[in-house]
Amino acid sequence: MLLGGKVALVTGAAQGIGQACAVRLAKEGARIVLCDVNDKAGLNVAKGIEAKGGKALYVRCDVSKADDVESALAAALKTFRRIDVLVNNAGVVDDAPFLDLSVEELDRVLGINLRGAFLMAQAVARQMVRQGRSKGSASAGAIVNMSSINERFGLPDHVAYSMSKGGISQLTKSMAVALAAQGIRVNAVGPGTIETPLLKSVVKDKAFRTKVLSRTPLGRYGKPEEIAAIVAWLASDEASYVTGTTVFADGGRLPLNYVVPVPDKDRKSV
Repeated sequence: MLLGGKVALVTGAAQGIGQACAVRLAKEGARIVLCDVNDKAGLNVAKGIEAKGGKALYVRCDVSKADDVESALAAALKTFRRIDVLVNNAGVVDDAPFLDLSVEELDRVLGINLRGAFLMAQAVARQMVRQGRSKGSASAGAIVNMSSINERFGLPDHVAYSMSKGGISQLTKSMAVALAAQGIRVNAVGPGTIETPLLKSVVKDKAFRTKVLSRTPLGRYGKPEEIAAIVAWLASDEASYVTGTTVFADGGRLPLNYVVPVPDKDRKSV
């Protein structure tokens, strides 16, 4: 097991990529603290982990609020006494053209996606510094931020989301440099189009699916479990010399400078 004896805190853990990360890290031996605002779903994920022999704690936490972050960390430490891994996954998306994007919506998205990531990372990193390196560990802790292919690409109708992920890229690099001397590694994962509830909220019709597949050389959506596998590796000591980088899992979209043909069978299905 990659994470035997570790404690991992995962934000946005009630569904999608966050849920997959929580389940995978538990499978790798970590005790899991799940943070979300969807209490019913979050508790169900925690129960599912425990039903398979793992240890899990669900804590309600709005990551955009400093008090919630501190309360979540306190609850985690009360139960498990330490934090070794943070997966900064909580996020939302906007769906308005640039000229129609309101300041309120901009603040909401940046508040959760970027401010929330900063608040949680800072609080957890401070705890990791207090803990120091555990016996036999290659580092004092590992932080994995959830970025997106949109840290590189702009979208005209998801401006706030794209801005937030660009910020996550810089936050990851800055944190990695700032925390290296303390033995804390910081990386990010940049997913492409992944089959999650968040994706369903923006997939409007068959034409949209065709457009997505036309920019994805592998010709399919990714799965949350595929992202979770990368997160688990980055969080483990097997990635002990990796920090300050973003691993893109995008089906080949990043190097593509044109579109690929989409088979008729994909055009007929959603």
